[in-house]
Amino acid sequence: MELYQLRTFAAVADTGHITRAAEKLHVSQPAVSAHIKGLEEDLRVRLFDRTPTGMQLTRAGRQLREQAEKVLAEVERLRQLAATLKGDIVGRLRVGTASDPEFVRVGEFLHRTVERYPLLEIELHQEVSGAALERVRTGDLDASFYFGDITSPDVAGLRLHDMAYCVVAPAAWGERVRNADWSEIARLPWIVTPSISTHNRLVRALFSKHGVEPARVVEADQEPVIASLVVSGVGVSLMREPLALQKQRAGEICIWDKARLQTALWFIYQADRRHDPLVEALLGILGEIWQIAPAPSL
Repeated sequence: MELYQLRTFAAVADTGHITRAAEKLHVSQPAVSAHIKGLEEDLRVRLFDRTPTGMQLTRAGRQLREQAEKVLAEVERLRQLAATLKGDIVGRLRVGTASDPEFVRVGEFLHRTVERYPLLEIELHQEVSGAALERVRTGDLDASFYFGDITSPDVAGLRLHDMAYCVVAPAAWGERVRNADWSEIARLPWIVTPSISTHNRLVRALFSKHGVEPARVVEADQEPVIASLVVSGVGVSLMREPLALQKQRAGEICIWDKARLQTALWFIYQADRRHDPLVEALLGILGEIWQIAPAPSL
């Protein structure tokens, strides 16, 4: 069994097609077929069913794919460690972003990373906060910006910023909400993010604490969209306090002053990768940007 065979196996599994895998790997189609055939012979198991529409993993193939990807990931980590030992930070990281890119300082983060570590590639993925936690836990993302509590022991994080959320409503609803109680606020249409998100959990916890439930819910998946919907008069929602105060001063929204929620912005990663040189490089940069020192090494 050779590493190139495992890479080909992973590429065919990802693309579901010999031709696309060949393009991805920059090799010929016959070479891809030969790699798969050789691996199947070495393992003595059929990895794919050949179908008119492409390559479909067999049951054995699905089970072995996970192990193959772990082997390839460990090989990449070995190479990264070797590069680090000679003074280089080399590799690729998939990093999730959440909320407003300007607020989490993605631009400054990327600028400093590229400037300091030119051989380190960052692949950004916009994520809903709760989904980011799960994708980091499973290894689909190497790291991510994240709002809320870290609920998995497999995930660790650098706390970047404590923040607050306000309950906000359209400016025209000022008289309507100013003296409203919890039951009246609950009867208004609420704009929330998908159930997996931290924003949604904050809303649900807020109502649960006071024994009420929002009567009508409008779902939106991004903070800027939610802000636009509130300003447009669609409904009530949570909004980061600095943004809420700015929009209230501009006469775009009103703040209901009977609730204020605290949460935190984190940069999260798998707990067992705390001493991964690539992760440590990012933590160092973020510590500088947010003026927070990473936890000391143990």
